[in-house]
Amino acid sequence: MATKIRLKRIGRRNRPFYRLIVIDSRKQRDGAAIEEVGWYNPIDVNHSYDLKGDRILHWLSEGAIPSDAVHKLMKREGLAHRWHLMQQGMDEAGIEKEMKKWELNRKAVLEARAAEKETKKAKAGKEKAAAKAEAEVADAPTKESEPSTTDKLTESGPSEDEAEASSDDVTKKDDESQDEGEESDTPADDSPDKENTAAEESDSEDTAEVDEDDQSEEE
Repeated sequence: MATKIRLKRIGRRNRPFYRLIVIDSRKQRDGAAIEEVGWYNPIDVNHSYDLKGDRILHWLSEGAIPSDAVHKLMKREGLAHRWHLMQQGMDEAGIEKEMKKWELNRKAVLEARAAEKETKKAKAGKEKAAAKAEAEVADAPTKESEPSTTDKLTESGPSEDEAEASSDDVTKKDDESQDEGEESDTPADDSPDKENTAAEESDSEDTAEVDEDDQSEEE
């Protein structure tokens, strides 16, 4: 009988949870499982799982074929490496020795990954802080160069007091110009009288001359 070791989903929508099952490869996806050999929780932070290593190795020896997802879990657990050593015909003592080396190597790899993750996180934090500082420095001259409200009012035009003072000056100038105009009109009005007086005097002189001529003719 051709068997497979694969995942079977049992979680609700958006909350997946899987069981590792041994099933006949000819059955449907949701068909009855021959045996349950573990579980896997992908939504957990650490992607927690639990494998029954001895039963998985048993079914592998019986010809069961693991799916890709199950094979990845076997590599994380070390079952894939153990199965590889068993296929090479190594005895139990040699397998245990090699598995201890694998565990030490695995631990070193996990520590290196954690250190690299912390380094990237610290670097990202420094870059973010530097970008924020540069943005603040770039905004500072703009704020200083902007004139205040008082300066804007001064630049836009004179204040109310200055406007009133200028209007008073204009009014005074208008009054002075009107006074000068009145003074200039007075002599202009007197000039016709002087002309009339001069005309009357000239007429009296002419009359006197005519009278003198009449007297001379009579003589």
